[in-house]
Amino acid sequence: MKKVTLKLAGMTCPSCMTKIQTAVSQQKGVQDVKVLFNAEKVKTTIDEGIISAEQISQVVSQLGYSVEKITVKEA
Repeated sequence: MKKVTLKLAGMTCPSCMTKIQTAVSQQKGVQDVKVLFNAEKVKTTIDEGIISAEQISQVVSQLGYSVEKITVKEA
């Protein structure tokens, strides 16, 4: 398991937070999704055998948000 943090740009309202959290949490291999509105970050734990940090980034990008940085650490 890996801990993934995405630094975003473009989150303008609390409904953005809900939209991102819902989309990311529906992906297979994703656990514990937290979207931090004020910090513009998404924190999650993933199973890299099922999904990658880059795939999570693509999900967020498809919603219209810019991913500025991806950080991956051992869980």
